[in-house]
Formats: sequence, structure tokens, C-alpha cells
Amino acid sequence: MLMDAPILQEFRVITGDSGLITSPEELKTYECDGLTNFRVVPQAVLLPRSTEQVQGIVRVCHRERIPFVARGSGTGLSGGALPVKDGVVISLARMNRILEVDLPNARVVVEPGVINLEVTGRVAPHGFFYAPDPSSQCVCSIGGNVAENAGGAHCLKYGFTTTHVLGLEVVLPDGSLVHLGGKTLDTPGYDLLGVFVGSEGTLGITTKVILRIVKRPECIQTLLAAFRSTSDAGAAVSGIIAAGMLPAAIEMMDNLAIQAAEAAVHANYPHCGGLLLVELDGPAAEVEALMCQVDEICRQCGAGEIRVAQTEAERAVVWKGRKAAFAAVGRISPNYIVQDGVIPRTALPGIMSEIERLGAEAGIRVANVFHAGDGNLHPLVLYDRRIEGQEHAAEVLANRILELCIEAGGSITGEHGVGEEKKMMMSKMYAEPDLETMQRVRCAFDPEHLSNPTKVFPRPRLCGETPGEYRPHPLEIAGIAERF
Repeated sequence: MLMDAPILQEFRVITGDSGLITSPEELKTYECDGLTNFRVVPQAVLLPRSTEQVQGIVRVCHRERIPFVARGSGTGLSGGALPVKDGVVISLARMNRILEVDLPNARVVVEPGVINLEVTGRVAPHGFFYAPDPSSQCVCSIGGNVAENAGGAHCLKYGFTTTHVLGLEVVLPDGSLVHLGGKTLDTPGYDLLGVFVGSEGTLGITTKVILRIVKRPECIQTLLAAFRSTSDAGAAVSGIIAAGMLPAAIEMMDNLAIQAAEAAVHANYPHCGGLLLVELDGPAAEVEALMCQVDEICRQCGAGEIRVAQTEAERAVVWKGRKAAFAAVGRISPNYIVQDGVIPRTALPGIMSEIERLGAEAGIRVANVFHAGDGNLHPLVLYDRRIEGQEHAAEVLANRILELCIEAGGSITGEHGVGEEKKMMMSKMYAEPDLETMQRVRCAFDPEHLSNPTKVFPRPRLCGETPGEYRPHPLEIAGIAERF
């Protein structure tokens, strides 16, 4: 159904001609995010430049009951920015200014379209950095990081995005403006800021973010250890944490991931079954002493080769291979599913062995590259959709891996979000009363169910229905009909 011309004209008045996209060719650019399995062409794409323009767009959507999806850089991997049928996309890419840098109070105020790495770039000359560092940090936006509560390699020590967000300016789904949190480290009252971070665009649209930055440590050392298997590497991870250490990062890659990274960036990784990258930071004397302990633990767990980066350039190359691994897997497989589950660290060796067994049983390769220190797995299920039945088999295996995470006492997502891809898995992790409670929070922010509807929940409830009663949302019915 085409959107009425008067509504499009109203959008055009708000954003200007250059801020409204309606041509079919250009709209296809926005039909999916980093998860390309699902595609929906939106009715229109809006590119506001200010909070006031976002409010104007949302007010029109609220009045006309038009569903909308906020979008940052589109690097998400769970379909969180997937457009909805008969809806619009509100792209925040042009709201990309760093508004304030307050070094004495260690904070930065940015618009949502600012790229993650640009924050560190602005404050690095003064000895600060922004800690959350997803692998896509050179292209992903702060607004998207807030929506998904993004993590990264260094979240083991420094925490996820939520740890570094002090305050938000938010346009609610009726177009009103609210401020959550503030410039202090802890504001009184209910933690609505904590509710919003990680809500995947279902509660409103972020238009300003107050970030916490941290001082660069005196010393940083990165160790690379090669093992016969990921199980041996996993045992080393458990040993390091059990020794009472808190490294800045502990990353693991298996042989398939190593092959892909080597082909892409030539990081000079050793040929092995499991590779650990361990980074320590802090006072120089402490780092040197702890690095000796890490070396000893790795050797006790069977490490055949251990290297410590001797220069900043060597350290950068080591991390370049790890950061490039997701994209690099495209060199060894035409298609793949990136999963994102969490398990207790102690379950790591057993889960890795089970993933290997399940892959062999299904005849499908699985590459593993992940944040081993906090048990955040990223198995990449490799397949070729040109081979009949293989895509389905890959999806079944990917879901089974998430079930393993739940059975081990973990979660179906650590940082990529639920989005469209994993919403059916929510009922495996949560009981129906839990899902109902979560949706009551959603309804408090968005009673008309317009902000990124149909995402996260397997059965979206209409606001106002009684607990236990289920009436499918009209968009959900349309989506189901379209798929079948």
C-alpha cells in the first residue's frame, strides 16, 4: 500500500527534500541491516538533522498510526533495524555531531549518528578513550550501540554500553521529549535509563547521548597463545579468571576463524586449533607480574606457542585480525549465520566440544570467534544456500546452539540483540508471565505499538489486553501471511 501524498509532503516539509527518500531503488538500500536473511522495503526513509525534526516525524507517525523503525549505521546482526510493512525508517545518520567534550568530568555528549570510534579519536590526544568497542566500531553508531547495549572485546573489564551511558535525550513514540539519567554518575529515582539502553528501539528514539570516557592506562600488553583445541584454550580462560585476574580482554578464535582472518588481513596468526588473545592493562609493574601468570597458566593448559606484542604496531595487527574475523569468514563460505549466545565461563570447554559434534553431525562447518572472558559466544554457522536444504539445516543448527546456551544457564544474546531473528527463542528462555511483564513495560512507553513493532517478542501483545489473553498485532498477522 502506497503512502498518501499529503503525508509524504508533510514529511518533506519537516526534513526538506534531501531528507526524504521514496524512490524504489533508493529504498532497497534500507530493506535490511547486517542480517540479510530478512528484507522489507519501507514506504519511505526519513533523514532528520535535529531532535526537533525527529519529533515532527514521530508526531505525524503517531497521528496517522504509521509504524516506524529507527536506524543507525545498519550494522546490526539480529534484524533490529528491519523495516516493518507499511512503515517508515527514521535514519539518524545525519545527526552525527560531537556536541560537548568535558574532560574534567570525563564525559562526552554526542548525537546518535556519531560513529563509535570517533569518540575515542576525539579524546585520545588527552589520554582518554571510550571503552565499548564492538568489532564494527569503525562504522557502527552510538545510537545503535545504545539500542543493542553493544559490548566488544574489552567489555570483560570495562562493561557494556550501559556502563558508559550517563544520560539520554529520547523522543517517545508520541513525539514528546524526555531526558533519562543525566551528567552525574547516578541519578535518583527509577532507573529508566537502564530500561531504555538495550531496548532495541521498541521504546522510542535516542537523539542525544551523554557518554562516560575513561583514562588510558599506563601500560597495555597483549599476549597471543596457540593451543591444540578450543577446549584447551577454554581451560586456560577458566584458569586465568580463577586466578583472580581481570584482563581487559580475553578473545578466542578457532582454526576456521584463524584461516579466514589470515586470508583477509595477514595477522601472522599461528596455525592451531584454538587461539587466545589476552590483554592486560594498568600500572606497568602490575601488568608485567600478571602477564607472567597468564603465560604460566597457558603453558599448563597446553599452549604450544606464546607471543607478547612488543610494539603498538604489533598489538594493532593482532587486534586487526580479530576485529576483521566476522567479515573475513565470507572468504571461506558464501553464506553464514552469526550467532550470539552467552554461557558461564566454566561451561566453555564442554559447549565448544558439543558445538563441534553438532556441526559434524549436521555436515556443516562452524567457525568460532568470540569474547571468551565473559562467555559471549559468536559461532558462525557456514553454509551455501545454493545447496538445497543447507540453509534450513544451518538455521536448525544455529538455534540448537542457542538452546545449548540456555541449558547451560546462559542467554540467547550477549550484545547483538533479539530483533527479528531470535524473537521465537524468547519463549524458550522466559516463561509467559515474564514475557507479559516485559511487554507491560513496552506498553507504558508505546501504547500504540508504533516504535519498531513486531521485534523482540514472539507474540506481541496489544496494550490494554488482559494478562494471559493474546490478540496478534495486525502487523504480526501481515508478516506471517507474507512469509507463507
